[in-house]
Amino acid sequence: MASGKHANVSPPAVVKVFSAGTAGCVADLVTFPLDTAKVRLQIQGEAKSSLHSQTVRYRGVLGTIVTMVRTEGPRSLYSGLVAGLHRQMSFASVRIGLYDTMKQFYTRGSENVGIWTRLLAGCTTGAMAVAFAQPTDVVKVRFQAQVRLPESGVVKRYNGTLDAYKTIARVEGIKGLWKGCLPNIARNAIVNCSELVTYDIIKELILKHNLMTDNMPCHFTAAFAAGFCTTLVASPVDVVKTRYMNSVPGQYRGALNCALSMLVNEGPTSFYKGFVPSYLRLGSWNIVMFVTYEQIQRAVMAFQR
Repeated sequence: MASGKHANVSPPAVVKVFSAGTAGCVADLVTFPLDTAKVRLQIQGEAKSSLHSQTVRYRGVLGTIVTMVRTEGPRSLYSGLVAGLHRQMSFASVRIGLYDTMKQFYTRGSENVGIWTRLLAGCTTGAMAVAFAQPTDVVKVRFQAQVRLPESGVVKRYNGTLDAYKTIARVEGIKGLWKGCLPNIARNAIVNCSELVTYDIIKELILKHNLMTDNMPCHFTAAFAAGFCTTLVASPVDVVKTRYMNSVPGQYRGALNCALSMLVNEGPTSFYKGFVPSYLRLGSWNIVMFVTYEQIQRAVMAFQR
């Protein structure tokens, strides 16, 4: 992120896009089991169907991870990883890598960037990223939600990542690959604004008041705070998005119907299901991603020089 007079020469957009996509993949590799545990906790309690009926109750983050390893094997924690990496290369590269570019676009190159400009830039790149990368998110969520219990007789929905893309397009139409696009746009507009704007502002304040230098401890602190703010604000939309994207055709009439069904059947606390793994995952993801992002940018610029 740019930080005014404290920043070095800003890397070009192509470097930021590459750095963001790569850093997103690194962060996913580190935190993917937490993301999978979050998805399992979020869908727990929804109406049962033959495709994702669950005979196992998950309790807490560690309990979910231990249960999955015991009943489905360690590999289940990384189910959907390939789609997750597809998602980060196409998703993080746009929403994070183009954030500074959009700020400059809205301010016409001015260095005086207000809060509303930052929010607008975050919403814009978040929406752009979802429109581009939604199919990868749908496939990732469905793999993560798929319980693999041999004794349960549940048939696997997909044989692999490419098979999932083809099967969804064939059975549900091309629209199936963009299922949940609107709630995902809403969720990622919120996430992007919370995540990038919080990181941007906190890092800028730390540097402005000379609390730290523009280095790893500063990036770590700003990313930690950004992760908590993002989880607090975005969790309800994230749960609805996960439920709706994982649903079979006809289960819900739309994202709003999914949210209403959750409220009526499970109560308002259902919107914060999986909050702890969400924060552990998003907080750790932010830390790994932003620290890696800053370091990759510097390495690329140093290599070019």
